[in-house]
Amino acid sequence: MRIAILDDYFDTLRTLPCFRLLEGHDVKVWTDHVDDIEVLAERLRYTEALVLIRERTPVSGTLLERLPHLRLVSQRSVYPHIDIDACNRLGVVVSSEMHAGTPSYATAELTWALILAAMRQLPQQVAALKAGIWQLGVGRTLRGLTLGIYGYGRIGETVAGYGTAFGMRILVWARDASRARAQAHGYAIASSKRAFFEESDVISLHIRLVEATRGIVSAPDLALMKPTALLVNTSRAGLIEPGALVQALRLGRPGMAAVDVFEQEPVRDATYPLLTMERVVCTPHIGYVTLEEYDLQFTDVFKQILAYASGDPINVVNPQVLTSGALRHA
Repeated sequence: MRIAILDDYFDTLRTLPCFRLLEGHDVKVWTDHVDDIEVLAERLRYTEALVLIRERTPVSGTLLERLPHLRLVSQRSVYPHIDIDACNRLGVVVSSEMHAGTPSYATAELTWALILAAMRQLPQQVAALKAGIWQLGVGRTLRGLTLGIYGYGRIGETVAGYGTAFGMRILVWARDASRARAQAHGYAIASSKRAFFEESDVISLHIRLVEATRGIVSAPDLALMKPTALLVNTSRAGLIEPGALVQALRLGRPGMAAVDVFEQEPVRDATYPLLTMERVVCTPHIGYVTLEEYDLQFTDVFKQILAYASGDPINVVNPQVLTSGALRHA
């Protein structure tokens, strides 16, 4: 098959053991990011299988209509950036392994790194030292503080374990089934959403972004947080009401934030509000960006291509296309 891989910024995938799975196929790797539909359509003109690295490039109906040879989009995790209706109409299969069995330990580790970095002012202290300033301020000790876990899925559960190891009190707010599971694991459950935001010293978001959860963290929620509290978001920016976090930080509740995700990515504007705030730690959506996580994820992504090529697609998120009569063939 003619395979195109988009947005492999550092040409990493060729270096991974899993890349050998694509031997015998015609593979083109693009290392830059392109938003222009015309450029993308030209690059992908003859592509049969498109590999996406998470949500770096949206796959719109407009783009899909320009790709007459495309038969498969293969990726991992959620797919709000793919026009599934257009894929159904055009006969394009979308395969996405949803990694239900294991958490992204890489994302959980980055979450914890951001918590430590923000609470101990590590980026600011490093920058100050390089500027000839010895000690910039006083940080916080995590032991004894309350770690609020909003959304008790696989990553939330892992981060709760890290918090326990650091001597923090864990407080959970989530949907009913997740709260029951967290309680069974011995964690405290907030009496209400309001109490969750009021009591937590650190809040970490671990919710899947779907229409029902878009903007689930509102400006009034943030206003309940302590002026000494930290909000951490390594999930999706859309979980927070647009503009609410910047405004909340300006008002002083919460006092700090650490974010790995943004409303529009990639962010290349140094004047982007969160980047200009002294008490905000920002990273460029690197939660899943480790060699180990890449090899794990792209083993699944490439196996989906092999399964499709063998005539037995797996992890199909739009199975109706297989029986609709619209399925594209070589």
